[in-house]
Amino acid sequence: MKKIFGLLVLAVVLIAVFIAFKLVGPAAKEPKGGFFYVKTGTTLPQVKAQLISENILPSITWFNLAERFLNFEKVNPGKYKVDNGMSVVNLLRMLRNGSQTPVKFVVTKIRTKEQLASKMGKAFEFDSTTAIQLLNNADSLKKYGADTNTIMSIVLPLTYETKWNTSPDIVLGKFYDAYQIFWTDERKEKAAQQGLSVTEAITIASIVDEETNASKEKGTIASVYMNRIKKGMPLQADPTVKFALKDFSIKRVLLKHLQTPSPYNTYRNKGLPPGPICTPQEATIDAVLNAPATNYIYFVASPAFDGTHLFSSNYQDHLKLARQYQAALDQRFGKISAEKK
Repeated sequence: MKKIFGLLVLAVVLIAVFIAFKLVGPAAKEPKGGFFYVKTGTTLPQVKAQLISENILPSITWFNLAERFLNFEKVNPGKYKVDNGMSVVNLLRMLRNGSQTPVKFVVTKIRTKEQLASKMGKAFEFDSTTAIQLLNNADSLKKYGADTNTIMSIVLPLTYETKWNTSPDIVLGKFYDAYQIFWTDERKEKAAQQGLSVTEAITIASIVDEETNASKEKGTIASVYMNRIKKGMPLQADPTVKFALKDFSIKRVLLKHLQTPSPYNTYRNKGLPPGPICTPQEATIDAVLNAPATNYIYFVASPAFDGTHLFSSNYQDHLKLARQYQAALDQRFGKISAEKK
């Protein structure tokens, strides 16, 4: 009798160990991309079916058992990191508690609202259509002190962290919070001393960022644009023409490009364009705010093709430098006859 009892105890222990192993031992398989996405409105049965269809669990038998013990009823949408070998219990607890992995949304150089909306739509649960609808909704943008042309001015090239199942408006709020932190009283004062509003300073910085990667001359290029504005001259900035055409692959801006009818074409319109043409670097904004006082009105790319520019304060000197650059261009890429700028 004792032997039978002992065998029964052993069997119970073995069964308990087996169940415990199935619940707390390695079970899950890492999904493609490493994350399990639960969309808003997903039901518990749908979560279970998704775990099977994505080959994260071989079956839901043990998940069902753990569900009863851990009282899993409410499904929390989100982006969940599932590692190889994660136990059923840990997987279920993560889903039950909504312990999702936040999205780290990295902004580098973005030129248009459409590009931003597309990037947002790929990173979050909402799609790009929902994002662009917000970015084009003037009433919704008022609380950010922006309109449909200037909304990109609040987007700094930083890394923003928020939940996957968030809304486009919350993402914009993240942008705006960082924007407000960046624009200290000191920076606002510097903008005022340059005769610029915050948005105007960002707009100039966006053009400068598209003109050059040479940090040492960004402030000087900004001074040229500010000098032109003071004199009532058109900026004649090639990057604004590319923006007007939405063609950023253009290498040489030609006369036909300069005829583009757009408020962003600074060859046809005096003053600044309606808003920034890219998300400028913080260092470039500071270069604008700290731009030196110069008498330069013109600049042209160096014929050395080293990314720098040559500056001049009168048209005759500018023409001489421009011819040198044009000759270098023709030698490198071939002549473009009457269409060249």
